[in-house]
Amino acid sequence: MEAIDKLLKKPLWFNVLVGIGAILVLLIVFFFSLGWITSNGQTAKVPSVVGLDVSAAQKNLSSLGFNVVLQDSIYVDTLARNGVLRQTPDADEVVKKGRTVYLTVNRVLAPLVDMPNLIGFSLQSAETYLKVLGLRVGAITMVPDRNKNVVLDQLVNALPIAPGTKIASGSVVNFMVGDGAVGGSIEVPDLIGLTVQMAKEKILGMGLVIGKLNTNGAIQDTASSFVVAQDPVAFLMQLDSLGMPMKNKVIPGGIINLTIDKVAPIRTQSDSIK
Repeated sequence: MEAIDKLLKKPLWFNVLVGIGAILVLLIVFFFSLGWITSNGQTAKVPSVVGLDVSAAQKNLSSLGFNVVLQDSIYVDTLARNGVLRQTPDADEVVKKGRTVYLTVNRVLAPLVDMPNLIGFSLQSAETYLKVLGLRVGAITMVPDRNKNVVLDQLVNALPIAPGTKIASGSVVNFMVGDGAVGGSIEVPDLIGLTVQMAKEKILGMGLVIGKLNTNGAIQDTASSFVVAQDPVAFLMQLDSLGMPMKNKVIPGGIINLTIDKVAPIRTQSDSIK
């Protein structure tokens, strides 16, 4: 109290100077301690972890004093699963120790997408559509058809695939495409009653293409099953001048779809007409 009384008895200008001096001392102490408060000078260069497995990337960053957060996951079929695709901050940036590094990693499982119906699309449009969905274009097989560069069938793993079927992103889709040919036609073979193996050999031997294989019920041995229906059919409803059913015709490279059963069909006399 005595010190305060003495201070109050001093002239006003003296007290003002003392106050300014105290403020200056506090400011100096604050600025000198600012580096300690903010860890100024404790910096580190961010290492590159892109391409590393996420576990190795986390271990590498943590050992250097960085926090790690898995920000996002996307799927890229051409890169390693669980690998780091992006990092923020970027590699070689100098930042404060303890800074959080955000990682985007490649998903382990490919997401599923619905197979679109591309039959009737131009080849260019179909390829663009596939890329948008994250699917890849595989083999392009040209077959005789008056519609040039038009998709006639879509296949995955050498089998026709129905629109709406769930397939993994990155899957390869093959196309059968018309070559614009308008050449002659050939008679559709009569395949009813043949085994699947025999029917396939006959179709391929005539330069035709095996299409969809539909089954009547559960079938364990497909090759030894029997053809009970086909599309297109071998005979038309029209009769020729002799009163016999006219043979159906397709262009070379035409597609023959089969329906099969484990039991052979009973042929009638009209069925046996060749």
